[in-house]
Amino acid sequence: MFQLSKLFTALSLVLMPWVASALEFKSVSVPKAVFYDAPSSAAKKILLLSQDCPVEVIVNLGDWLKVRDAQGSISWVETKQLSNKRTVVVSSPRAEIRQAADATSNLLATLEKDVLLEVVDAKLNHGWIKVKHRDGITGYIQISLIWGAN
Repeated sequence: MFQLSKLFTALSLVLMPWVASALEFKSVSVPKAVFYDAPSSAAKKILLLSQDCPVEVIVNLGDWLKVRDAQGSISWVETKQLSNKRTVVVSSPRAEIRQAADATSNLLATLEKDVLLEVVDAKLNHGWIKVKHRDGITGYIQISLIWGAN
């Protein structure tokens, strides 16, 4: 039993950094980023994403990141193609930006699926997050209606 607990402790120390990085989000920092099926520019190109698209970091190898995009596809991208800028994408057919973190506050905008938004404040406010639309509208959106924040 003692050996088993030592093994569990060793495994948790090895796996813990990987688990922590799974909650890290970045966004594409270049006009078009190339995503590959392996961590090498000689690998097969499988995806192009536009600037500001959010991705979730799954594995960090330094120069290469294994990421998940909003559609759930997993691929590899060079670290230099991404930034720490936080963006999210509307994942539901319809979402609303409200003036305050409350469904009864003033409606500022109605958005369709796949609209990109910049995260103004990543701190959750009772299930809402503060965002900014490219047209300058700043307000709150329910986190359950977007991808890239949780």
